[in-house]
Amino acid sequence: MKIYRYLLMGLSSIAIIGLCFFLTSHQAGAVEAVGVTEVEETEQLPQRLVGFNIYSIPVPDYVEFCGKKISLDRYDMYERYDREINSFAYLHSTTMLLIKRANRYFPVIEPILKKNNIPDDFKYLAVIESNLSPRAVSTAKAAGLWQFMADTGKRYGLEINNQVDERYHIEKSTEAACQYLNEAYRKYRDWASVAASYNGGMGRISTELSSQMANNSFDLLLVEETSRYVFRIMAAKEIFENPRKYGFILNREDLYPVIRTKKVQVSEDIPDLAVFAQEQNISYFQLKDFNIWLREKSLTISPKNPKTYTIEIPLAEDLYYSRNKNRNN
Repeated sequence: MKIYRYLLMGLSSIAIIGLCFFLTSHQAGAVEAVGVTEVEETEQLPQRLVGFNIYSIPVPDYVEFCGKKISLDRYDMYERYDREINSFAYLHSTTMLLIKRANRYFPVIEPILKKNNIPDDFKYLAVIESNLSPRAVSTAKAAGLWQFMADTGKRYGLEINNQVDERYHIEKSTEAACQYLNEAYRKYRDWASVAASYNGGMGRISTELSSQMANNSFDLLLVEETSRYVFRIMAAKEIFENPRKYGFILNREDLYPVIRTKKVQVSEDIPDLAVFAQEQNISYFQLKDFNIWLREKSLTISPKNPKTYTIEIPLAEDLYYSRNKNRNN
């Protein structure tokens, strides 16, 4: 029995070797017959796994930020910008959403920056900070479009308590951000360093400029988030100003329109904001959506500290896209 088993195994091995030899010879003959070299055949084998091309975004010699040319020729400047421009360009859904939101919020932010002598490019800082979401809250509890911490917000004049949190108030938080930015500019006289300080803090940037004997924030060794920060702002600016260049094709009607509001002055308690909303012919959801700074279901005004609040009431004709098609700003 063992003899027959060994004989069978031997015959099987010979058959396999012969088959391999035959297939190899047949393949070689086929290549030779059609006149295709082995290299050329190999180049034809890989198949595309996706239906589009992915290109590396070219890095320019310089970019402009706040009216100043920032050279990208140095290896680290080149590579840091390269990282951010490619990240924004290929983070398709998020970048597309940000461009849509910008059409609604930039018209509010831009005139406030201009009034406070802040370069227009700082509107892209809000893009980086909050993804242009007035509801944004970070893990560190920074809140609103400009991501103020509670103590910092109070320092720059924002009311922050259980009922009212003006970090969520678009106009007032933008005014507060302008105060910070002007204060930082008086210290650094360099807008890029001002932007870096918005993330890292003036104390940290000043300390590092001194200890590292550097002249600007681009030359500092900082934590990764702060090191990337200004490059992210510059990359956002480039893509927002040239969306089609990077493949973002949006028509005017694709953008989120500015929704007009009427302003209602309130200087007395509102025991129930849902009832107040009904009286204004809007839903409670809509009231809170346009006045995110109202944090409770009621508004109580202290007699010791009387105040007048301005509540935004959206215009009914602006609440529906079908009525907004020809009014998109």
